Amino acid sequence: MSPNSEQPRDRNVPRKNAVREARSASSRPKAFFWLLGVIALVGVAALGYVTTRPKPAPTEGKVDAPVKIFEYADFECPGCASFATLAEPDVRTRIIDAGLANLTYYDFPLTQLHRNTLAASNAAACADEQGKFWPMHDRIFQAQDEWNGQATEKPKPFFKRYAGEVGVDVGKWESCYDASKYQKRINANLVDGLRRGVNSTPSFIIGNKLYKNLSYDEMKAVVDSFAKAATTPAGTAPAAKKTK
Repeated sequence: MSPNSEQPRDRNVPRKNAVREARSASSRPKAFFWLLGVIALVGVAALGYVTTRPKPAPTEGKVDAPVKIFEYADFECPGCASFATLAEPDVRTRIIDAGLANLTYYDFPLTQLHRNTLAASNAAACADEQGKFWPMHDRIFQAQDEWNGQATEKPKPFFKRYAGEVGVDVGKWESCYDASKYQKRINANLVDGLRRGVNSTPSFIIGNKLYKNLSYDEMKAVVDSFAKAATTPAGTAPAAKKTK
C-alpha cells in the first residue's frame, strides 16, 4: 500500500509491548506527505533555530570520533523503543564507548500518530537541561507502554516520576516542562530531519547516507565501512586477492 493511502492505527486497539513491535506501522513512512506540511506549520522561526540553537542536540561519545551517527526518532514509536532497549546498549558499549563513533539524538515526533510524543520530547529536553538527557531517554523508552497515547491522555505524572528516578531537580524540571521551554528545539529537529530526507522512525544518517531501522549488527557494519574508508589513504588500491 502506498505511504499516503495507509490509515493511522486505531487508537482504541490495545498496543502490544513496545519492544516486541520492532517493525511497527509507525516506523513506516505512511505519514510522509503529512510531514511535508510541518515545515509550513512550524514556520521560519524553527528554520532559524536550526542555525542559532543555543544548546546543541544531545550527543553521546567522543566529540572527535571518526564517524558521526545522527538518529531521528519518536519517543512513542515502538520501533524506536525496540532500538533503544535492544540494540542501543550494544551500540553504546561496542561502538560509542569504543570510540568508533558518536551518536546525536534528534526529535522526529509523528504527532498525527502519537498524541503523547511531543510531551515525551519535552520531558527529555527538560532533563537534558540538567545534564540527564540519556538517562531520561532510556527511562522513557523502557516504559513506553505506560505513558503512550493509548495508555493515557495525561502522561505528565509518569514523566515527572521518571525525572525523579533519574536524579534531576523535579521542581526545575516541572517548570521547564509546563512552559514547553524546548518546543522550538523539537520543531527545529523535525524540520532538520525533513530537510535531510527523513520520513520514518527510527532513521539514521551516517556519513551523509540515510539508513532506516538498523539493528546493532547492521549499524556496526556501516560504521566499520566508513571508519575503514576514512583511514585508507587516497589513491590506495585495494589489496589483490590471492588465487590458488
